[in-house]
Amino acid sequence: MSSKVSALLKLLIASRGQNPLTKSVVFSQFRKMLIYLEEPLKAAGFKTLRLDGSMNANKRAQVIKEFGVTGQDVPTILLASLKASGTGINLTAASRVYLLEPWWNPGVEEQAMDRVHRIGQKEDVKIIRLIARNSIEERILELQEKKKKLAKEAFGRRTAKDRRRDIGVDDLLGLMSL
Repeated sequence: MSSKVSALLKLLIASRGQNPLTKSVVFSQFRKMLIYLEEPLKAAGFKTLRLDGSMNANKRAQVIKEFGVTGQDVPTILLASLKASGTGINLTAASRVYLLEPWWNPGVEEQAMDRVHRIGQKEDVKIIRLIARNSIEERILELQEKKKKLAKEAFGRRTAKDRRRDIGVDDLLGLMSL
């Protein structure tokens, strides 16, 4: 078992210890990772559902509906593909979000997180990113921050201090090349 999967299990077990009814969404870019996670989670006593791009619209709707059911002896963990879970669904039954890998486009991650943290959410939402140290994942986070900063400078509201530095063609090209 990888150190990342081990860390995820520890976090989920701790969350369950605080409140056994807490629901969590675990996002991954990789369908195979979601499938791989099913066995160690089951061995740890968790009931899970999976939502990924291989499912048709009816199956996805069924999984989302089942995840929304509250009470004892119901699935508390949704293993979800980052891209398949990004738009048009409501996952407010969960109050914990775990991101297993960063995506180069921060907007994709934000859309996925917004499925949990939106109107109708009754709990405080906790978002946890699992990032491997000294890996490409740290570089991806740096790229995300650069993209956010460039987008804010190019399209956001600027303060008087910001206006002193005009956005140039090189800045926009940098945004597009990240």
